[in-house]
Amino acid sequence: MRGNFKDEPAASANGPSPAGSLFWWLNNRCLGRGLCVDPARDNYRTMTSLYSSIHPTDSVSLSTRTHGAVFNLEYSPDGSVLTVACEQTEVLLFDPVSSKHIKTLTEAHEDCVNNIRFLDNRLFATCSDDTTIALWDLRKLNTKVCTLHGHTSWVKNIEYDTNTRLLVTSGFDGNVIIWDTNRCTEDGCPHKKFFHTRFLMRMRLTPDCSKMLISTSSGYLLILHDLDLTKSLEVGSYPILRARRTASTSGTSAPHYPLNDLSSLFEKHTSRSSQRDGASPRNSLEVLTPEVPGERDRGNCITSLQLHPKGWATLLRCSSNTDDQEWTCVYEFQEGAPVRPVSPRCSLRLTHYIEEANVGRGYIKELCFSPDGRMIASPHGYGIRLLGFDSQCNELVDCLPKEAGTLQEIRSLYSHRDVVLTTKFSPTHCQIASGCLSGRVSLYQPKF
Repeated sequence: MRGNFKDEPAASANGPSPAGSLFWWLNNRCLGRGLCVDPARDNYRTMTSLYSSIHPTDSVSLSTRTHGAVFNLEYSPDGSVLTVACEQTEVLLFDPVSSKHIKTLTEAHEDCVNNIRFLDNRLFATCSDDTTIALWDLRKLNTKVCTLHGHTSWVKNIEYDTNTRLLVTSGFDGNVIIWDTNRCTEDGCPHKKFFHTRFLMRMRLTPDCSKMLISTSSGYLLILHDLDLTKSLEVGSYPILRARRTASTSGTSAPHYPLNDLSSLFEKHTSRSSQRDGASPRNSLEVLTPEVPGERDRGNCITSLQLHPKGWATLLRCSSNTDDQEWTCVYEFQEGAPVRPVSPRCSLRLTHYIEEANVGRGYIKELCFSPDGRMIASPHGYGIRLLGFDSQCNELVDCLPKEAGTLQEIRSLYSHRDVVLTTKFSPTHCQIASGCLSGRVSLYQPKF
């Protein structure tokens, strides 16, 4: 709804006309603004001030550190529990307000715990290099709800569709598997392989679950549009949109970089019904090569992938294949009608970026958006950096540059003695957590 509208009534001398005011309200509502849509917007200056005054407060450490490196942090949706995925088979639970240790799941898995995802305020799932996923209930932590078997290699991340109650996992076997938690028993959940691709690193769902994004170690980003998780996709059964480079920041049309193993399937497997009716096919695949500063002539690996909480953009952490450079990049989703039924309807445009410290080579650093999407917390050497799209921490849609610009450093926080691997904003409190290679978990809160 953005842009110039010829039929828009002109504003009167005393302010916008009723029709103009209505358009203004609808436009802002479409962008997720306004007290009735996003109450946090009206007090974002207060929140920015709080985050600008944030300092390290406590270290949620234990008397013994047998859990190894911290690979992932996850808050419960109500912010009452902080869970920690550890290298040495353990999952730690803390009260983030008091910094007190609640419980240690000493044998949560038989290998590294990689990722944790809450399904609601009491149920959460963990995944591991032991190729399994485990479901847990906060009210009964002495035993698992069930263990899910289906992957054949390390399981790296978990997503959850709250509308269909489907759990989605991905691993280094290249598989994305769907688990029906509606029919979960102590023996597991019904599951099916949804998608497969080589070199899979991370998989994410957009907040409205309309798209699935998959990053790869070969530098490609896959996007499944008009997502339908109820359909199982075998290789070659989905319409494939042409592989291409992300749109250049200068506004010129981007060149195409077809993949040999995908372009040959392009015409063969396009949905005939969608071509005939002019409709958009479900689960259509777009393959992109995101533009990375400094890597235009070299390959890169997309190690970390996150989505803006309002679905406006994707956040990538990219490292060069030679491991000598590392970048954090923000790409705006560009929606639009397809040029033809099988052409891409959504591409990514690089809007902001910043070079990282490139410390701790070989380890994946998990970064994140703040709950309102105005800030980014990014592991940076032995600490974290808080980054904004501009120095005032405005909304992304309010400070989109014509050409890609650098992310603004709001604050740097250092409290670790080893490389920070992961960080997370609390969904309910002005608090950030970070975890490092030596197993320390630090909390950051405003200091007055």
